[in-house]
Amino acid sequence: MHCKTYPVLASLILMLTLLSGCQDQEAEMEVSYSIPEQPEISTGYTEKPGWATNEFAVAAANPLATDAGFQVLRSGGSAVDAAIAVQMVLTLVEPQSSGIGGGAFLLTFDEGETSAFNGRETAPSAAGPDLFLDASGDPLPFDEAVKSGLSVGVPGTVAMLEEAHSQYGLLDWRELFTPAITLAEEGFNISPRLHKLLEADESLRNDSIASDLYYDENGDPLPVGTTLKNPALAELLRNISREGSRAFYNETVAEAIVDRIRSHPRPGPMTVGDIVEYPNQTFETEPMCNDWKAYILCGMPPPSSGHIAIMQILGILEQVENRSTFTAFNDSLPSARWMHNYFEASKLTFADRALYVADAVFVDPPAGDWHSLLDRDYLEKRSQLISDTSMKEAEPGNPGKETAIYGIQPRQPEKGTSHISIVDRNGQAVSMTTTIEQGFGSRIMSDGGTGLPGGFHLNNELTDFSRTPEDMDGNLIANRVEAGKRPRSSMAPTLVFDRETGEFVASVGSPGGAAIIHYTAKALVGMLDWNLNAQHAIDLPNFVNFNGPSFLEEGRWPQELINELKAMGHDVSQTELTSGLQAIQKTDDGFFGGADPRREGVVMGN
Repeated sequence: MHCKTYPVLASLILMLTLLSGCQDQEAEMEVSYSIPEQPEISTGYTEKPGWATNEFAVAAANPLATDAGFQVLRSGGSAVDAAIAVQMVLTLVEPQSSGIGGGAFLLTFDEGETSAFNGRETAPSAAGPDLFLDASGDPLPFDEAVKSGLSVGVPGTVAMLEEAHSQYGLLDWRELFTPAITLAEEGFNISPRLHKLLEADESLRNDSIASDLYYDENGDPLPVGTTLKNPALAELLRNISREGSRAFYNETVAEAIVDRIRSHPRPGPMTVGDIVEYPNQTFETEPMCNDWKAYILCGMPPPSSGHIAIMQILGILEQVENRSTFTAFNDSLPSARWMHNYFEASKLTFADRALYVADAVFVDPPAGDWHSLLDRDYLEKRSQLISDTSMKEAEPGNPGKETAIYGIQPRQPEKGTSHISIVDRNGQAVSMTTTIEQGFGSRIMSDGGTGLPGGFHLNNELTDFSRTPEDMDGNLIANRVEAGKRPRSSMAPTLVFDRETGEFVASVGSPGGAAIIHYTAKALVGMLDWNLNAQHAIDLPNFVNFNGPSFLEEGRWPQELINELKAMGHDVSQTELTSGLQAIQKTDDGFFGGADPRREGVVMGN
C-alpha cells in the first residue's frame, strides 16, 4: 500500500500522518473502531496536500468523520456503509452542518449502474402557502422565519440511508454506528471551527439543550480542545443501530421533536404523525445523467436544482466556446473573458431556476421534461444572449412552446450543508450531500425523548421554500410551501463518468447553499476541462453570481482581473466564500482525493 502527500506545511503533514491510517491492515467483516488522535486543526485557509491512494478513498468535512469511513472501508464495508458511518459522526462533530435531524441526497455507482436516493425533508401535513406570512399577509423577516418552529421539516436522512443500505450495504447496519456511538459516549475534542461558530451564534444559546451542551454558565462556548460528550445522541444512535430507522420515526422520538417545535415562541405545525409516517415511501429515484464534452455527469433531479443549474452553466459555456476563441485558463487562474462568460451563463441559469425548479411531485417541468432545460438547442439560444458586456440581470427562458404559468421566486439566503465522497475497493462510488440548512439549523435541539443531556439539531429546511406564495402579479410560485412538499435545494452531489467507456471518473460536491452550484461547477471545470488534480481544482479561488452582482473570494484575485470585469460592466465585490468541497478522482494507480482548504476536511484511504 502506498500513500503519497504533496508539499505542505510541516504541521499539517504531521496531522494528516496521524490521521491517515496509511498502513496495511487486513479487512475484517466487523468494525473494530478506535478513536484516532485529534490534533488541533486551524481555521481559515489551510493549504492541503491532496492524497493519492491505491484501493479506496473517503473524503469528508471533519477528520473524525473521514476516519470513521476509513475504518469501515478497511473492515470490508462498501462505500454506502462508509457514508452512513461518516454521516453519524458528522451529526456529532459537525453539528452545525448536517445530521439525523436533517436531510440528504445520495448518488451511488455500483457494477455499472448509477442510483439516486432522495432523503429531502418534507413540509408537515398542516403547512400551507401562508406558513411564513404574518397576520398582515407579509412575509416574516428571513432570520425570524429560520429561528423558529415554522422552519422545521420532517427529517429524512435516517430513513433514506436505511433504504440505500438495504441495497448496497455489505456490513451489518449495527456495525456502522459504532464510531459515532463511541465518540458520543467517550467524547471528542471541540475543534477551532466548531468553537468559532458556537461563539458567533447568539441564538443557539437560547435553546436550553444547546446551552447546556455547548456553553458554560456564563454563556461562553466551551474552549477549543474540550472533550464534548453527547449521551442523548449516543442512546438514540444505539437504538437506531439495533432497531433500524423505526427507532427514530417512532412516537417517543416524534413526540420529543414535536414538543420542542410546538413549545418554541414561534411554534411550527409539525405533528407526531408527520414524523411516524415519513418512512412509508420509496426514497430511490431516477438520477439525471447528461453529456458534457467527453464526460457524463450524473446528479439529482428536482427538488434539487443543483444538477440542472450546473449542467445549464456548463452547457451554455460550451456553446460560447464553440463559436469563439479565447484563453480560458492562465496557469493558476481563469481569464477575465472566461469569468465574464461564466457570470453571464450563471445569470441565465439562475433566472430559469427561480421560475421553474421545485419538487417534481408538485410541479410539472417545462415542456414536460426537466431535460428540456438542458437541451442543446435551448442552451445555444440562451448562450446567444451573452455579449461582450454584462447583461446585469437575466430573464428566464422558455424551453417549451407554452409560456410558464409560474411567478419568479424572489432571491433569499441559502446556507449550510456538508459533503461526502467515497470510493470502496470494489469500485462502488458515493457522492452524498447532507444538510440541516443554516448553521445549527433552526437553533432548536431535541434529546429524542431519551431524557439525557445533549441531542441533535433540527433543520430549518422549510425556509428553502419561497416565503411568499405569489409574485407581485399574483402568479403562484413553483417553490411555494405546500403540505408534504419538499423544498427546492441547491445540493449537487455529482458522479462523473467517461462518455466513451462509462468508467468512473470522479465524485464531487460541496456545502454552501445556493453557492454549492458554483463551487461544484468550479471543481468540475478545473478537473475535467483544465486538467487539474482534485486538490488543485478545489483550491481555485471561488466565484459566484445568483443573477445580479458578481462575488469573488476575498484576497484571492488580482486587481487587474477585477478591473477587466468591471470594464465589461460587472458589479464586482469581494467577500468570504467558504466552500467545503470534497472530491475523489480515478487515476491510473488508484485514486486521488482533495479536501477544501477553507474547512477541516481530509481524505483517507489505502
